[in-house]
Amino acid sequence: MTCIIIEDEIPAQRILQNYIGKIPGLELLNTFKAAIEANSFLNSNQVDVVFLDINLPDISGLDFIKTIKDPPAVIMTTAYPDYAVSSFELRTIVDYLVKPFSFDRFLKAINKAKERVDVPKNNSEENKSETIFLNVDKTMHKIVLDTIIYIESDRNYITLVTQTQKFSFIDSLKNWAEKLRGKQFIQVHKSFIINSEFVDKISGNTVFLSGYKIPIGRTYKPNLLNALGI
Repeated sequence: MTCIIIEDEIPAQRILQNYIGKIPGLELLNTFKAAIEANSFLNSNQVDVVFLDINLPDISGLDFIKTIKDPPAVIMTTAYPDYAVSSFELRTIVDYLVKPFSFDRFLKAINKAKERVDVPKNNSEENKSETIFLNVDKTMHKIVLDTIIYIESDRNYITLVTQTQKFSFIDSLKNWAEKLRGKQFIQVHKSFIINSEFVDKISGNTVFLSGYKIPIGRTYKPNLLNALGI
């Protein structure tokens, strides 16, 4: 799997280069300080993954990706978690790393990128992610369960947040807890169910996942820690 780095800070470049060098089968083709410098390279070379900072000279990383036809898988890197929601609106973005990030968090992002890169190579039924159809405003939306980041309950309404979409509709959290039973989903609060695959860290009674901060209820914390093997 080939990759490039687009990052204007030298220390951040070196961290990414170091992490990439530790992963067999991941080849770093080039490193760029600005998106414009990388543009021609992407047009003439096969690149599977781009490590892309958001704050770059001339044009932001998010705006740059929007200009590329059929862009590769993108892993965003930035010191500002507030960009997470807007970045996941772009389907090509597979993960979002908030600086400073650890090697194990980096490896998790690489595994997500590999899944995206390998999709065209393997279309067998057994490798397709489980999906459901969600009826919102008289429209049936196809939801891939693995892309759900969290589900929030507010009285009679549910908000479901995926990597690329956000829906609000009338339903109960209890119903969704039953629907997702036996999968990677964990109820961490009376009002929240999270996807354990997106967990970045836990600090006190807060769990961080893909740029979001979700409260942990006191009675739910032991089950969460057990499910994560902590």
